[in-house]
Amino acid sequence: MHGRVKVKTTAQQEEEKKKEREKKLKLYVAARDACFAKRKEGVKDEEALEFTQQLLSSNPDFATLWNQRRDILIHLETVKDEDEMQKIYESELHFLESCLKVNPKSYGSWFHRGWVSARLPRPNWTRELSLCDRCLSLDDRNFHCWDYRRMVVKMSGVPVEKELEFTDRLIGSNFSNYSSWHYRSTLLPLLHPEAPDPKSPSRDPPASQTHSHRVCEEQLLKEYELVQNAFFTDPNDQSAWFYYRWLLGRADREEMISCVYVSRDEETVVVGFSRPVNAQSSGLFLVLDGQPLRVDWRSFHPCFKHSPVWICHLPPGTISDITNEHNVTVHWSEKPTRRDCALYTGRTESWCRDSATDQELFRSELSVEKSSVLQSELQSCNQLQELEPLNKFCLLTIILLMRALDPLRYEKETLAHFETLKEVDPMRSAYYSDLSSKFMIENTILKMEYAEVRVFSISDKNLTTLCHLDQLVLVSHINLSSNQLHGLPLQFAMLQCLEVLEANNNLIENLKGLYHLPKLEEVLLRNNKISTLADLQPLASCPKLKHLDLRGNPVTQSDGIEAELRALLPSVTELLL
Repeated sequence: MHGRVKVKTTAQQEEEKKKEREKKLKLYVAARDACFAKRKEGVKDEEALEFTQQLLSSNPDFATLWNQRRDILIHLETVKDEDEMQKIYESELHFLESCLKVNPKSYGSWFHRGWVSARLPRPNWTRELSLCDRCLSLDDRNFHCWDYRRMVVKMSGVPVEKELEFTDRLIGSNFSNYSSWHYRSTLLPLLHPEAPDPKSPSRDPPASQTHSHRVCEEQLLKEYELVQNAFFTDPNDQSAWFYYRWLLGRADREEMISCVYVSRDEETVVVGFSRPVNAQSSGLFLVLDGQPLRVDWRSFHPCFKHSPVWICHLPPGTISDITNEHNVTVHWSEKPTRRDCALYTGRTESWCRDSATDQELFRSELSVEKSSVLQSELQSCNQLQELEPLNKFCLLTIILLMRALDPLRYEKETLAHFETLKEVDPMRSAYYSDLSSKFMIENTILKMEYAEVRVFSISDKNLTTLCHLDQLVLVSHINLSSNQLHGLPLQFAMLQCLEVLEANNNLIENLKGLYHLPKLEEVLLRNNKISTLADLQPLASCPKLKHLDLRGNPVTQSDGIEAELRALLPSVTELLL
């Protein structure tokens, strides 16, 4: 036994640790109470500053204490000169470094450091950038540090070129660096902005191009090469793929009045925009036959204050006489822009729309050079896909490239790739189904535009969601039968010209979107999941509804349902249960 170190038992060790924790807790609670007492009494002296420092050294996430500390420092500014405050704030920065060693992702510490740096009489931005470099070398995904670095760069006026070189270094050392890729996407439009389109005189100045995050084509070619090196090196790392998708992003659509529809029967004007707007506050005016007309604009549904579709009712008798011709002009002062629409003699309705962009609704207008570049990118991704046939990032990027080039030509291939994606990434199967549905709807709208018809048919396509309904304002007949739809969303109420709705053989449980559709006459909902009378309540707001088919829905099994439906929908003359 002699010469051996006496080893404490586990119980003894635990008891000593417990006593040590209790001792630290008592000191912590005493310091906390002292801080709160001084704050309650309004005491803002250096002793209070010391108390908060003791606590924050061990727990830098105590937000209340950071607030108290800032109150004390602001008070000290009123009683000390600039040189004294310079020393105090420099000491504060050293203290903050110790806090960041305890928790490098402490929100309170980084925020307080930004606050101190902004108030420092003579800040040393070079030192702050160096601190950021050290922190990011330890953890290049520390978004608190990234936020602070952006503040330092802005305050110190670091050139954009220098920051772009900084991202080069980080990406060069580690391709899997989300923050660096993202930071790069904010810098490139500032350094290499896309030139304004000379064909669009109504566009805003080049500053808006920067705001839209578009990059000139010459720089894009260099970025394609950089990001290809990344995902060919590690095809399963998604950070480079996300950046690549940003590079391939579509141009922003020009903000405009895209459609105007005028109806004699309803004495209404429907206006469609290229983006959601608040017409009640953005200056939308109506001129009838050269005379301004005061009207009240309403969104297609009360739930939407910002909407791409707005409606107004004209004074009774204004345009109802079919023997008269009228000219309707809608002015949008926010851009400013206008749209004219003539209502001719003998016609009950008229419309005009922006036909110049019908073929480019869902993909950017590509120059010959850019088309060839994207074709080359598609070939590169196809080569990678041959090597990595089950790589989901590569498959999804191929789909996006195909849609940027020619969505109708590549429709069959994109659908096949979606099926593969669902197999290799089943956890996101619903996302792929929704995205596939979105693309199918876009293609159907494009085909409808080419044929210049008002019938929208997309049956038996396994649709799981509805989108782009603002593009269907003029549609009079829509067929959604034999899909996987669970409901008609509120946005469906944008279809102000709809007369016939076919939605048989779906999974529809509610009809929220059938709200105040003034022309709707026929609704076919055979074999769906409508189970209660309340689910059919929106139909009561459609004044011209005459034909309703509910066969195969659970609601038809309810006692007395026919009488209840007759009472709810008195205009219906043909009810099939």
